[in-house]
Amino acid sequence: MKVFKFGGASVKDASGVKNLIRVLETTGYKDTLVVVSAMGKTTNALENIIETYFDNKQSLNQQLLRLKEFHLKIVEELFEDKAANLIQVVHDYFDELKIFFKNNKGPNYSFVYDQVVSYGELLSTSIIYHYFELKGWKSFWLDARDCIKTDDYYRSANLNWDQTQTFIKSGVKGHQLIITQGFIGSNSNNFTTTLGREGSDYSAAIFAYALNAESVTIWKDVPGVLNGDPRVFNNTELLHQISYREAIELAFYGASVIHPKTLQPLQRKEIPLYVKSFENPKGVGTSVSKGKTLDPLIPCYIVKKGQVLLRLSSIDFSFIVEENISYIFGLLHEYQMPVELIQNSAISFSVCVNNKYMRLDELVLVLRSRFNVEVKENVDLFTIRHFNQNALKSILNNGKKILLEQRTEETAQFVLA
Repeated sequence: MKVFKFGGASVKDASGVKNLIRVLETTGYKDTLVVVSAMGKTTNALENIIETYFDNKQSLNQQLLRLKEFHLKIVEELFEDKAANLIQVVHDYFDELKIFFKNNKGPNYSFVYDQVVSYGELLSTSIIYHYFELKGWKSFWLDARDCIKTDDYYRSANLNWDQTQTFIKSGVKGHQLIITQGFIGSNSNNFTTTLGREGSDYSAAIFAYALNAESVTIWKDVPGVLNGDPRVFNNTELLHQISYREAIELAFYGASVIHPKTLQPLQRKEIPLYVKSFENPKGVGTSVSKGKTLDPLIPCYIVKKGQVLLRLSSIDFSFIVEENISYIFGLLHEYQMPVELIQNSAISFSVCVNNKYMRLDELVLVLRSRFNVEVKENVDLFTIRHFNQNALKSILNNGKKILLEQRTEETAQFVLA
């Protein structure tokens, strides 16, 4: 079994869906499991819908209608006069969303988020599955929520590996072309959960691990893994080969091409990962497998924007030692603050965090009961793997102020404002 993952950019419109077909025709689609994300910017649209639901319900129906019309337009372009059945499927999904918004009484934002954003993947895979049928391809639509079993940590759920492997094997058995959703799963009460933003890559790795797949291919709008985001950095280069270890390091520091959790299950079974362009499926792309750390061995640039730098110091000038650090990390976990960088001295502790769950104010209020706290929002965290002097100059001479700097033998990190 091969596992293919197509992101939202690859299926952003009817032309994208047709190109997905061309990719499968080029590579072969027998014994293939296809994992698909929501179409285009659908997840962003659903996030805006959730914000409207909590803050200003007046425009909720208009936003839902716009998103429905976006999907119906794709359906009509793909199916023309044969679209009737699928049009009803799209209407049904949006009716379900309206019923959820009407009946939900709980204030838990993360719970609502997972129930709502999952419809992006359900819509995209339903449309593509029906398009497979139109092409005469025999395929099977698999609801990932029946297979990917998780805990209740909404928006970044943790996997129950034993249950998940069992359900995947039984769900896929007997089918040669399967289409399923990335990003989503369900908990023990069958409420929908999600694996974290951009979690479709992780979904592909989970399926591959459970099925002992021969490979995973992530189809992107770039030729493979580059040594920096071309939207941010100039003169980026294609990395032909990356070791599992190095790929995990790059993902940990925030390289956006590969989801941080994706590599771990693949590495355990030595399943190779390929990152290729859906615009050029015959291109060499990037291979992630055993072997050289990097080929070519050049600096890799990563930036995370919109981070928060917290500087803590003890009120009574006492040392910040193990007890205090343990207390701080306990709070960071409790208030769902992913840690990006830490640095401490005798009486101070600095931490760069991602205010992903918008709980910064709650955290700072508690911290100020024991520490002096300085908060700097909207900072940028730059990371350079395998840095050299020219790479450092490119960061240090960009005109921004360095708030925090940290270097190891292979990695340099800077918090800039």
